[in-house]
Amino acid sequence: MAGESHVNHKVLAKHAENKVNVPRDDAKERRRQVNHLRERLESYIDDHPDYDLVKLRASGSTAKHTAIKRRKGEGSDADVAAYVRSCDPDTPESDLLEWLRDRCIEVYGKTKVADDFVISQHAVGITLRGSGLKIDVAPVLDTGESDDKGYLITRQGERVLTSVTQHLEFIRTRKGKAGPGYAELIRLLKAWIRESKRLDPDLRCKSFLLELIVAHLWDNGWNGESLEVDDYPRAIEQVLAYIVRTGLKSPIVFDDFYDPADVLTTYEAIQVWDPVNPENNVASSYTEHDRQRLVDQAATSLDEISWAATAPTKGDANDAWRTLFGPSFEGA
Repeated sequence: MAGESHVNHKVLAKHAENKVNVPRDDAKERRRQVNHLRERLESYIDDHPDYDLVKLRASGSTAKHTAIKRRKGEGSDADVAAYVRSCDPDTPESDLLEWLRDRCIEVYGKTKVADDFVISQHAVGITLRGSGLKIDVAPVLDTGESDDKGYLITRQGERVLTSVTQHLEFIRTRKGKAGPGYAELIRLLKAWIRESKRLDPDLRCKSFLLELIVAHLWDNGWNGESLEVDDYPRAIEQVLAYIVRTGLKSPIVFDDFYDPADVLTTYEAIQVWDPVNPENNVASSYTEHDRQRLVDQAATSLDEISWAATAPTKGDANDAWRTLFGPSFEGA
């Protein structure tokens, strides 16, 4: 359906390149700032024996090559996992984020103010005022196991098993088979949900949730068809149709790193399981209201794509796609 429209694969690829993807110079600056932080953090942690620094790992969308241009006030530009091991068994794990924040402050000395360091649920966010970059540093308790397995620590001191290496392997395996269109599709979907949230600030949808829906459709197809990662309008249509028709009520489970039988039955509104942790439903905090709101948004966007596919003029088709990507979409 979408292949006959004025807005075709080539048009969306151009939009992604010009408006969605991180420019090469910006990506280079991100790497430079992250490397500076990593080098300084290593020495500062060594000087404070509460925790031993085991290793530092790049993580998140930048490491996965699914990052998009960040708007002011949005999430991080880069993510770093700081694997540490406690030197004192009596040290409360709930204090780990505060401890790491203090170490990050020491890295930058008097060049920054306290407001530039913000603790979130799992990480310490550092805002670099000069460049506008934001780096999230997440402390991970090292387990000594292979594949960089460890426990993220929440502000409440709760443990969440993760593995930076396995998360990267999960997406690299699929990107290797699908080609560059796989990551570009994820970036376009992230741009869609960002615009959707701009219009509806109460809408909830993590970018990681979108990544896992794409992975599920790549593995299993949808409605008897493969996920068309080399036809962006069609692939976006497939993802939205999946969200609408299933209502996100069908559990999504992967078998890359564990037996799906290890996943426990739960009753959350949306059930999409972390591919490296069978005990972590990444959508566990979503309510029934959140689920329905996301499904409704996908339905609205799907209707716009359907209209664009048969729109009589380029202007009409472009206007329809602007409801997905915002006024910056130049179109055909």
